[in-house]
Amino acid sequence: MDAFDYWYHRIELPHGVTTPGWAPLSTESYGIPESLEGKRVLDVGSWDGYWAFEALKRGAKEVVAIDDFSDHLGKDGLQRTAWDTFDVCRDAFGYSDAVCKRLEMTVYDISPEELGSFDVIFFFGTLYHLRYPLLALDKLSALCGGTIFVESAILDDFSPYKGGLNFGYPGKQMVMEFYPGDNYGHNSTNWWAPTLNCLGNMVAAAGFKNIIAWKLADKPVDVGACRGFVSGSKLDPTPLEPR
Repeated sequence: MDAFDYWYHRIELPHGVTTPGWAPLSTESYGIPESLEGKRVLDVGSWDGYWAFEALKRGAKEVVAIDDFSDHLGKDGLQRTAWDTFDVCRDAFGYSDAVCKRLEMTVYDISPEELGSFDVIFFFGTLYHLRYPLLALDKLSALCGGTIFVESAILDDFSPYKGGLNFGYPGKQMVMEFYPGDNYGHNSTNWWAPTLNCLGNMVAAAGFKNIIAWKLADKPVDVGACRGFVSGSKLDPTPLEPR
């Protein structure tokens, strides 16, 4: 673990080893069903691979993880190292490339012809880093015949333009803010943030129905807790209700 400068995910590996990351803040908040038995899963923005491995633990038959590493995000100047951390964890779990494949590509480059179709898509911590978030949702929709789970920064309780924490867009306002510099979190790779209502409607506009939306915290105490979740399904009724 010490061979790498920075870990994003805190992953419990075999033999009592845990990676020194900090995310996710609350696994339960993502609403992922206990069983993903037999599902084919796409994990977008996989990074260290927490959700890719979690899907396999929950019975997924195959996971494809994608990331492009173009943002070089790290902490205190320490840089991420492409798939190295993912590979260490995958080897520790003993997953083969046949059931746990990782591909370096952007969400804009995906296609059904190259990747096939998926029963479940995880789209976590990525949407607000994208210049074209609705295009990304459209691209993901073209690959998904089942359920998508989305997690993003949201504006309900925080807006850098309105005064910061506790100065957002409460209720069901349909708002999305654009950050041309490092306005959000002093991070130049944060381009957009929607309200929870806007995020849910974006997922619906991409072709999903049965939209369910919820917040990480009703009254967040810091910016990191200003996160929202949305699930949407093309199946009626959906067999994968968030738990």
